[in-house]
Amino acid sequence: RRVCEDMITQGRVKVNGKVVTELGTRINPEVDKVTVGGTPVQLDNSRVYLALNKPYGVVSSMADENGRPDLSQFVEGYDRMAKIGPCVSIFGSARTKADNPYYQLGVDIAEQLARAGYGIITGGGPGLMEAANKGAKQAKGKSVGLNIDLPFEQNHNPYIDQEHNLEFDYFFVRKVIFVKYSQAFVILPGGFGTLDEFFEAMTLIQTKKITKRPVVLVGTSYWSGLLKWIEETMLMKENNISANDLNLYKLVDTAEEAVEHIEDFYRSNVLSPNF
Repeated sequence: RRVCEDMITQGRVKVNGKVVTELGTRINPEVDKVTVGGTPVQLDNSRVYLALNKPYGVVSSMADENGRPDLSQFVEGYDRMAKIGPCVSIFGSARTKADNPYYQLGVDIAEQLARAGYGIITGGGPGLMEAANKGAKQAKGKSVGLNIDLPFEQNHNPYIDQEHNLEFDYFFVRKVIFVKYSQAFVILPGGFGTLDEFFEAMTLIQTKKITKRPVVLVGTSYWSGLLKWIEETMLMKENNISANDLNLYKLVDTAEEAVEHIEDFYRSNVLSPNF
């Protein structure tokens, strides 16, 4: 069977006592003995399961003989998230420090949303993700972290509920969980990842792959340049979107404005999973 795991590149995977150095190494489940970081792993006739000592359970491996990804992270995500109830995803930079005004704004938005009955979902990392989880925790609301293994930046923050701390190996699985269980998207200032999450939400709503829901951009001074380009270049000059698409998002500067926009939307719409 094929072993496909980042641990290989770290020299932590051994087969019969020898370090595995290449992805795609094949093993015989009936006779080979595999360890990861010195821990024996369970083998069967279809997959390789790696007990990686990650929080809240075993993370299973990666690919079958045809290179198809294991779906266990989807299954676990669906099972854990389906029990939480209506949530709002809050996105923003992992690099923002606690003394940045946007950090406190993230805390305030999440706290007010949690008091209004929403769970708070973030990427689980530091910076503005931490701020949002902190706000949820202060309001005694549900605080969810969808963590991903990255070479830098990503360590889960201390404000995530233990039972709502999920670990992912793949961005695409994590994105599905973000979207499926979010009743609204709040976009705080951030980098490429935050832009990706903003445009992902916009694309899915624009193409009607998910039902319409609030998309809130926080920070006029931060987002105005991008929004001006969207309107003047993308719409007016190149005609690559329609005028109605500009109504898919709301630009705000305060926690009260962000929460009111979401609450106002759901006075006339039903809270439900997106698809």
